[in-house]
Amino acid sequence: MESSSLNRYRLQLETTSWFRGLPVELRDYLICHANLVTLEKGQYLYRRGEQSYGLYAVLGGALAFGTVGMDGKEALLAVLGPTAWVGEISLFDGLPRPNDATAVSRTLLLHVPEAALQELLDSTPRYWRNFALLMAQRLRVSFENSEAIALLPAAQRVANRLLMIAGGYSGLNAAQSRIRLSQDSLASMVALSRQTTNQLLRNLENQRIVSLKSGEIAILDFDRLRAASLGEPDA
Repeated sequence: MESSSLNRYRLQLETTSWFRGLPVELRDYLICHANLVTLEKGQYLYRRGEQSYGLYAVLGGALAFGTVGMDGKEALLAVLGPTAWVGEISLFDGLPRPNDATAVSRTLLLHVPEAALQELLDSTPRYWRNFALLMAQRLRVSFENSEAIALLPAAQRVANRLLMIAGGYSGLNAAQSRIRLSQDSLASMVALSRQTTNQLLRNLENQRIVSLKSGEIAILDFDRLRAASLGEPDA
């Protein structure tokens, strides 16, 4: 696809800190060498153990990242929406994909092929640092999530994860006040049962902190949700 056709997505991508902070010539290169990919709901972008085929940016819809254990139990790690870039881990270590990436709805992606990335990095090694910053940002979020699951009580854990998703995972993707996420998915992300997660969400809804619809959680009061994530009494 002509890069001029992709430039209309550039402003959207530049709303997120990582892409906006890249040198202009690197942003130009990524857009120039990209193509568009569309996934239908439930379709895999890639499976755990597959070869890397480059970097992707979510332009519309969302991707769920997780793994399935030997017992068939799924661990959902994150759901990333528009402006999120994914796939940089395999770019660094050359190893297969570490998890599954699945479209949770019809999803539009910008794809920068592996060959174009390797050619760029071979000719301009200083750009490795820019991709390392993306991986470091994701690593920090992973540490925060692991710490919350290990240390926070259930109610704080749910509020904390809702805040993180709504805030765009600390800048990995665009902030949002409406989270398209099922209660089953949220329960998997915070390592709680669906019943417990449902009750905690109902408690937040009764306090008019969130509003619940099928497959969607709307944040009504960020300040009080933040207080709930810290275990502070309801204002």
